[in-house]
Amino acid sequence: MPSIFHFAFNVRDLDTARRFYGGVLGCAEGRSTDTWVDFDFFGHQISLHLGEPFATARTGHVGDALVPMPHFGLILELPQWQAMAERLQAAGTDFVLKPQVRFEGQSGEQWTMFFLDPFGNPIEVKGFRSLDAVYARQ
Repeated sequence: MPSIFHFAFNVRDLDTARRFYGGVLGCAEGRSTDTWVDFDFFGHQISLHLGEPFATARTGHVGDALVPMPHFGLILELPQWQAMAERLQAAGTDFVLKPQVRFEGQSGEQWTMFFLDPFGNPIEVKGFRSLDAVYARQ
């Protein structure tokens, strides 16, 4: 059964959120009010509400790096992942974990990058040559 994921979280300013999610990430804006705005996050719905973003800590292990937990993200096929990495780099994004490949040549080979939105909300974007490999066992 096909489904769409919905995730609602807090941001401090809707105009800044629009510039980042709409402008930098290229998400189409949906409905909004004075206190929230929806975006099409690559086929899924995110709802950004005015408020204090959730607390995070760099406790997640990705190779030798510690990344923010909790975090949310996205999985793209490799060409779309590369285009996203280029857009983020062109926008001057300060990466928590720069775009890189993990498990190269192994089952589960993937590209990953971690960054923060303007409010400190952590986002991970993974890339796979084929989405069939997302759940491949190591």
